[in-house]
Amino acid sequence: MNFEEYQKESRKTAIYPNKGNNFIYPVLGLVGESGEVAEKIKKVIRDHNGVFSEEQRQEIKKELGDVLWYIAQIATELGLSLDEIAVFNIKKLESRKKRNKLHGNGDNR
Repeated sequence: MNFEEYQKESRKTAIYPNKGNNFIYPVLGLVGESGEVAEKIKKVIRDHNGVFSEEQRQEIKKELGDVLWYIAQIATELGLSLDEIAVFNIKKLESRKKRNKLHGNGDNR
């Protein structure tokens, strides 16, 4: 499955208020799901010295899937393609690497 297929298929499961004209709902969902990923990783660091069991890896995989779902919905709400986003991001990172700007801060490095 590629990003385009995922974006199209995931949209079939999108049920939320004012779908098609509501980017706020999936943004809030993304924040919540991202927090769940961070929370699970934090607990592995705290309780297991950063060593992941297969069960913990699978749980994080589920949460990352939820993160991806919300990203796909935000992109759709804004009329953006996940494929185009992925390509654009790689080009941006390659440019930063070529210019030795991977480190540092700021959006327009």
